[in-house]
Amino acid sequence: MLVVHVVHLDNVMQYYINNIKKELKDLALLKHKRALDGMSLEFQRVFTLLPALFHFHHPALPGYLNEDTPMGIACYQASDEVFAQLKNEFNFNLPQAFNKADISALYSMGSTCSIGQSVTSDLDIWICIENNLSAVRKSSLQKKCRLIEQWAKELGIKLTLFVVDVDRFINQHHECLMGENCGSAQHILLLEEFYRSANLLAGKLLLWFAVPANLTVNNTTYPSYEKCIEALVEQKIIERDQWIDFGPLTGLSAEEYFGASLWQLYKSIDSPFKAVLKTLLLEAYSWIYPENKPIAYQMRDLIQTFKSDEGCYLDSYYMLLQRISNYLIEIKDFSRLKLVRTCFYLKVNEKLSIANFTLSWRRKVLEDLVKQWKWDKSCFAKLDTSDTWKIEQVREIHEVLLQTMMTGYRNLLNFGRRNNLDSLISPQDLAILTRKLYASFEVLPGKITTLKLNISHNLQEEALTFIHVKEDRINRAGWYVYKQKPILDQIIGHQYLEYSKYLVKLVSWCYFNRLISDSTEFYYHDGEDRDKAKITKFIDDLKEYFPIDVPAATEEQLYGPCEIRHLAIILNLENDPTTQCELDHEINTNILNYGKKELSLVGSVDLLYRNSWNEIRVLHFSGTLCVLEAIKALLNRMHKDADLPNSMEIFCYSKYFSVEIKKQIKKLMDDCVELRLTTTINNSTQVKPLRIDGASWYLFFERLGVSFHQFENAIDFYGAVSNNKVQGRPLNILDETNELPKEIDSVAYQGIIQFFFEDTQTGFDLYILNEHNQIEIYRNCNGNKENMVKAINDFYVLSDDRFTFTTSSSVNFNLPQFYQITYSDNGDREIFLLN
Repeated sequence: MLVVHVVHLDNVMQYYINNIKKELKDLALLKHKRALDGMSLEFQRVFTLLPALFHFHHPALPGYLNEDTPMGIACYQASDEVFAQLKNEFNFNLPQAFNKADISALYSMGSTCSIGQSVTSDLDIWICIENNLSAVRKSSLQKKCRLIEQWAKELGIKLTLFVVDVDRFINQHHECLMGENCGSAQHILLLEEFYRSANLLAGKLLLWFAVPANLTVNNTTYPSYEKCIEALVEQKIIERDQWIDFGPLTGLSAEEYFGASLWQLYKSIDSPFKAVLKTLLLEAYSWIYPENKPIAYQMRDLIQTFKSDEGCYLDSYYMLLQRISNYLIEIKDFSRLKLVRTCFYLKVNEKLSIANFTLSWRRKVLEDLVKQWKWDKSCFAKLDTSDTWKIEQVREIHEVLLQTMMTGYRNLLNFGRRNNLDSLISPQDLAILTRKLYASFEVLPGKITTLKLNISHNLQEEALTFIHVKEDRINRAGWYVYKQKPILDQIIGHQYLEYSKYLVKLVSWCYFNRLISDSTEFYYHDGEDRDKAKITKFIDDLKEYFPIDVPAATEEQLYGPCEIRHLAIILNLENDPTTQCELDHEINTNILNYGKKELSLVGSVDLLYRNSWNEIRVLHFSGTLCVLEAIKALLNRMHKDADLPNSMEIFCYSKYFSVEIKKQIKKLMDDCVELRLTTTINNSTQVKPLRIDGASWYLFFERLGVSFHQFENAIDFYGAVSNNKVQGRPLNILDETNELPKEIDSVAYQGIIQFFFEDTQTGFDLYILNEHNQIEIYRNCNGNKENMVKAINDFYVLSDDRFTFTTSSSVNFNLPQFYQITYSDNGDREIFLLN
């Protein structure tokens, strides 16, 4: 009787496994059909042929290399339709049967096959391998992937192929998978996303879905996932070579939740709607931490209980929406719930207000959802026209998105404190991630905020009116821009688009946010007799000189010191002294000390520049000392080892002497930049004298910055220099017993805290430069440098002081930089960034 009972249990278990295999295959077929529904012929072509292109390797087919390239997909048999397509398109004939199977499976992941897939979605495919390919053969397979991606690109399809080792997650390899350096930011959560969204295109089934959740086989519970699999194989309930195994979803930690959430925040810069959904999903997961119940677990439970018709047939995006919605309702956060539904609606991109007689499955699901949400037609009609929104609507949703992300970030910090977070993310990854966030989101007085939602195709305006308000008026003094013509009944009652105290920043905001086109008409209203032509000329110069679209900042640039890359020096746009001075062609043509009255002919200077982190910054200076103030501000933003700007142009809008002013300022700027970026001999201070507006001024080029001072006579000047007592010097050595290593000068940069480690016999010395280049020195420190770097980063990430609320909810993401001072074979000091 006992033997019969065991056989009966085996039969039950075998029946259970067979049913799971059927569930997985039926789901794959359904999702494959859904992936093709409503998509372009080109997408259908690429999606359908991909397995065959990796199963076969032939000169007639895309991706062919004359190398020993892995080929053959396990458990794959191309259909007659695919063979017919290969024959028609590539004149490819069926080869003789072969048993090669270097590739275990092809799986799509992400939004593909889900309700989140649209005609604009990318196609991400994992090429799964598990037979220990040599480095040479794996490299060949990756090269084949690049060729197939190019073939798809020629058809208009954004395809990204990832060669993934099956032991990647089991052995915790951290190489990049997602096309960007996620590095140490996430690991098991990436596997969870794969299990949640993966759909089989060809090859082996995922073993994780078949292993019983309670690890019980025939009434025996096993101590681990691996032991359970061994039992299934030993009892011949499964054939191991029919399944592919990436391992269990264990080891989800507070550190990984934090790193992954930060990574999603980083990605939100370029894809905010999708990233908000993913960020909130991680927040929902962390809400119940340390209990781990991600969506992939829910999917596995439904498959193992044969309820795969739930959750819109285990649709990954639909279930993501359910999980986030339940969480936000539980914490009564209905504001973010509304945004999540908006983001989901835009992601599905079905436009319900526009009649469509072909009712797709996506449209039917979305119609049911908006009924549940009690949306009327006006709610989604506005969203359906999002590609035609103007700046007001884009900015409105941008602010909501930003507020949502910052709320999530604050909740994440609280989560970190509750769990005594010790971040696993590396300092280098953390610096790169946070610095891009800083460059994109930080709201600063001199920074041009650009709205990068990629939601509207045309923000251009037909007309822009710039209105100047003087001091002592009801409205604050400065410049306002309207999108109406300057007709009283059109302006009254309309809200201005943007305000700035200075014209250059306001015009630049319009330009870099794409409000200005070649056909835009410009109007100006000012109580003064201002030359309107020169303002129009400035706009033309801006369009010609500054490109809007530039390559994204590289990781190397984000990790390194910020450097000025594209610089425009704008003279006399707002204040032009030449309109009121007496022309004097014979006496003293120095434009900073002109004529008998020794007047400066430069009344305003605007510095407009793009830096290596792709921020757009504006600095305004006016008055008789504006040139000195501009030089000081500009040069103190250049560390001594910085490269020269890629381009530097001077624009002068003076009524008179425009050419001469531009010429002399160009030479002055060139000389000053050269002095700043040239290493001084013997650490000496270099001085440049200038005569400005009848007074003698001196520019001091010192170790860590530039300053200027006025002296009445030569005795005062030489006394100050010889006694080294010039007031206001940027160098403030608190430890006067030792000199600061002069090599630090080469990377000193205002605006960032910098830490320099120098090893000693008993430990290390630590030099800290604050945001103002003031120095603190700590001698003979003990302890582990790596732990100190990590602790400093964690402090800056988790500190409440990171929040610097200004005109918009923003977080100061600008983390410190760390350097190691070493010695060459010749005994010279060298400085390297710490990785």
